[in-house]
Amino acid sequence: MQEITDTASPSADPASTAESAAPGKGRQRLYRRFGKAERIGHIGLGISFIGLAITGLPLLYSQEPWARWVAHSMGGFEATGFLHRFFALVMIVLFAWHLARVFRRIIVDRDMGMLWGPYSMVPQPRDARDVYQNIRYFLGKGEPPRFERYTYWEKFDYWAVFWGMAIIGGSGLILWFPEFFTRFLPGWTLNLASVIHGLEAVLAVGFIFTIHLFHNNLRAEKFPMDTVMFTGYVTEEELRTERPDEYERLQREGKLKELETEPVQPGLVNAGRAYGVVVNALGLILVGLMLYALLG
Repeated sequence: MQEITDTASPSADPASTAESAAPGKGRQRLYRRFGKAERIGHIGLGISFIGLAITGLPLLYSQEPWARWVAHSMGGFEATGFLHRFFALVMIVLFAWHLARVFRRIIVDRDMGMLWGPYSMVPQPRDARDVYQNIRYFLGKGEPPRFERYTYWEKFDYWAVFWGMAIIGGSGLILWFPEFFTRFLPGWTLNLASVIHGLEAVLAVGFIFTIHLFHNNLRAEKFPMDTVMFTGYVTEEELRTERPDEYERLQREGKLKELETEPVQPGLVNAGRAYGVVVNALGLILVGLMLYALLG
């Protein structure tokens, strides 16, 4: 769930150099990339997702010894199912909140930039060019793409949430309220929903804690963690190096100055790092257990 501000970095960690990077101290400027609402939404989404994964996989692989141990540590399979539905409700509320904000900006504020242009998460022709150019770069055949505000993989991650809510969320609601849905759906849809829910959940957990984790934390320029979703800002070097087209556009439009911001308290950064370490570590453990169950 992304919105308005600036970029990410290859060399400097904005958290560790927050004081030296503060505007007005003659060093690196900091530019706002995400507002408080986007950061809170992202943290909430992360907590609800890892909660769904921890409670859902033991239900899916209930025949595995590790799944029984995890479920019993949470009070048994019945308690695990209750927690799973609780985290599902949290995610649905967050998703509805995000949709309400998007529709307000489009319908009430008439912000058509949400649908096209550099501030839009809608895939555009330049994304296809960036994919092609990035593949050439990986193969040593050219320069890396000059990214704008959002990269093609960030847009993919964003729309994956919509896919997940439609497929995983829709099938989950059918399983949650079978009496209601079987009033107008045939009974076999419950079996279909069960299969779809489980397979798509495995795909989501595998993708988030491998591909998404790599792109946002484990790339050389981000390792060990990108703190932008906790601080809300990036350094000038990050913006200029990772998203040069955005940096140059903001320069031309004279908008860089209005995006300058102050560093957040170190305690917030440390809390964000602790959250990231815990969530990512749990996610990687779940991926390992999932592979063990699938291969076994």
